[in-house]
Amino acid sequence: MAITTVWEVNTCNRELADDYIYEVIYRVKGLDDGTEKARATGSVSLPKPETLIAYKTLNETTILGWVKAKLDADKAGTVAATEESLKKQIDLVNTPVTAAGKPWA
Repeated sequence: MAITTVWEVNTCNRELADDYIYEVIYRVKGLDDGTEKARATGSVSLPKPETLIAYKTLNETTILGWVKAKLDADKAGTVAATEESLKKQIDLVNTPVTAAGKPWA
């Protein structure tokens, strides 16, 4: 069992006048041996920098770097906490501790 996480940009909200990305909606997939078993989503608001990077030159790696930096700046350990939470969710899927049902069914 190899649990990994994959961060992705779902979408970016931007101002059309100057292409400033003011909000990023992201998702984090929790994978167990390559199969998605848990997911977290969220959004971050980004402060407007003094110098904007040309919108068409941006890539997912750069934007995810901004997302992770903002998350960690706002709440210490948020990136690590998100990844740990997904791991715990996958552990519960793989080894449940509760069940629902009726004893006669």
